Amino acid sequence: MLNTENYEFWFVTGSQSLYGEETLRSVEKDAKEIVAKLNASHQLPYPIVFKLVATTADNITKVMKEVNYNDNVAGVITWMHTFSPAKNWIRGTKLLQKPLLHLATQFLNKIPYDTIDFDYMNLNQSAHGDREYAFINARLRKNNKIISGYWGDGDVQKAMAKWMDVAVAYNESFKIKVVTFADKMRNVAVTDGDKIEAQIKFGWTVDYWGVGDLVAEVNAVSDAAIDTKYAELQKEYDFVKGQNTPEKFEHNVKYQIREYFGLKKFMDDHGYTAFTTNFEDLVGLEQLPGLAAQLLMAEGYGFAGEGDWKTAALDRLLKIMAHNEKTVFMEDYTLDLRQGHEAILGSHMLEVDPSIASDKPRVEVHPLDIGDKDDPARLVFTGMQGDAVDVTMADYGDEFKLMSYDVQGNKPESDTPHLPVAKQLWTPKQGLRDGAVGWLTLGGGHHTVLSFTIDSEQLQDLSNLFDLTYVNIK
Repeated sequence: MLNTENYEFWFVTGSQSLYGEETLRSVEKDAKEIVAKLNASHQLPYPIVFKLVATTADNITKVMKEVNYNDNVAGVITWMHTFSPAKNWIRGTKLLQKPLLHLATQFLNKIPYDTIDFDYMNLNQSAHGDREYAFINARLRKNNKIISGYWGDGDVQKAMAKWMDVAVAYNESFKIKVVTFADKMRNVAVTDGDKIEAQIKFGWTVDYWGVGDLVAEVNAVSDAAIDTKYAELQKEYDFVKGQNTPEKFEHNVKYQIREYFGLKKFMDDHGYTAFTTNFEDLVGLEQLPGLAAQLLMAEGYGFAGEGDWKTAALDRLLKIMAHNEKTVFMEDYTLDLRQGHEAILGSHMLEVDPSIASDKPRVEVHPLDIGDKDDPARLVFTGMQGDAVDVTMADYGDEFKLMSYDVQGNKPESDTPHLPVAKQLWTPKQGLRDGAVGWLTLGGGHHTVLSFTIDSEQLQDLSNLFDLTYVNIK
């Protein structure tokens, strides 16, 4: 369900008319070659389209206006081949409402000492032009991204790809719609927040619907659809009956599938891309959605428990940035404080996205001690190893703040036969003690998004676009 626009990025090259038409033709030829080779590199997640050699305030302003109203354009990449007088960029840059990347590069990656002359200098003065152009962006407080280096190098292309993912996520943020079935968990502070301010700042729409509206969709799901999905899941996951009778196991798994279809249809019919549930309000439902939520998150829907709409929207947003790869709703649960073993064990009762599973997930049915409902089916699996980032968002009343720390993901040291949930171990890279103190000092919440795909640089870039306070805890 992680559907986005067929985005592209426009490439605008800066120059001026003082050098003559021959030089401008060379500028355009070089720019088109860069664009063609970048697209042919297959390192970028979205195509680049050459638009023009910008030489006047009028043509710069015109192209920036076109960027704004073209929904398929996610952002602008600018390159100063020659010296481009920065006053020409003021009006267009002020009007631009999409992400901006200043690619500080040069057509050649070397100085041709044997042949260099003043004609070459006039044409290839990116080092000169970059500084003029960067000044005006800094003066305008544009918070644009700058990538410096040779455009043909792999590390530069990788940096461009990461920024493109951020830019697309920024555009998609204004389409995120969260449905909260019931309100947030009663008496909890950190999951609360200002929905109006979130819509103003991030574009997120957050709507309340009663559980009864969901129940109507759940009850309308056909048995045939459920049976088909049940057979599909049997091929994808291991079904473990455990202590349940075959009849109970099948019924409870199929009820989660019923909830899956009901949730999916409700969200798709109303345009929602993220959702929350709350175990304190399940009137009319047999089970708290567990497997149902996991299947939907695996498809790209955002989710958070206990009515935490901020984390549900953040989950959806970061899934977009990560192409829905190894980016999951998570919760800090319990700690290992032994020296040399310091770690956080994360889980969330039932609802952890299986995209981080290091083993084949198992469908199991077990009691749940909260919610006072029937035993929910869920996917049980072990998380993965690797570098990751753990992210949360808080509303302080006067501002939203995004915070994260870099972590090392690990598998639990032993099995947990009496804890039948999905689980992930991680340790802040600065150490559990310092990481915890930094997190707690900022008031970071227990609900997070854990990603093995994105990194703190991308989070900083995203925060810059939203003019959002971001703290990467060191």
